Amino acid sequence: MKLQKISLGFSALVLSLNVFAADLSRVEIEQKLKSADKTHVADLRRKDFRGLDLSKLDFRHADLWGTDLRDANLNDSDLSNLNLDLTVMTRIHFARANLANTSIFGVSMMDADLSEANLSGSRFIANLDKANLKGANLTNANWGVDMKNQPMGLMRVSLNGANLSNVNLTNANLNRALMKRVDLSGANLTNADLTMADLSGSHLENVNFNGTNLNGTKFGFIKDKSIFNGALNLNAAIFEE
Repeated sequence: MKLQKISLGFSALVLSLNVFAADLSRVEIEQKLKSADKTHVADLRRKDFRGLDLSKLDFRHADLWGTDLRDANLNDSDLSNLNLDLTVMTRIHFARANLANTSIFGVSMMDADLSEANLSGSRFIANLDKANLKGANLTNANWGVDMKNQPMGLMRVSLNGANLSNVNLTNANLNRALMKRVDLSGANLTNADLTMADLSGSHLENVNFNGTNLNGTKFGFIKDKSIFNGALNLNAAIFEE
């Protein structure tokens, strides 16, 4: 009886391991990517790649729509110009990755590492709470709300508690973004749109606000408003007393 219980326990363990096994190995993924091109993309839709090391790979000719990438390592990989809508990315590693002009909509990216990533021209409507975007490039990024296209109610990017220190947000659109308790120290917000964004309790040391639209932007208590020199619509910003 004891031997039977041990055997059953081992079988259950094997079964549980198989449940979380990736659908493809890194070698198999590399083979698919190698044979792909613009007209014959690598079909990686709805795959389970949780926890895989996919760093330094070129996914530009891949279809990753709906794929589970939780805890996966895509550091230094190229995912530019892709549609990653509805992909699962909690705790994903995108350090120094190329996500230029990439679309990520309706996705959880909580605790993600996007430090020094290229996010220029990207379109994000995602939950990036507590994500690390230190030193990332968000020039011309469109992470703001499209008020003309809200069939499911107001959907907006959430960056609460995120690290945005030294990030480049030149010409970025972050209207109505949730950015409570964000670290923006050393960030470049030149000509960025923060209309009605919520930056309550955020760190704003050495931020470049030149040309930043602060119409309806919400801040915590700010004693010295000279830090906003060069900003637009400062008189329409909201400050806690």
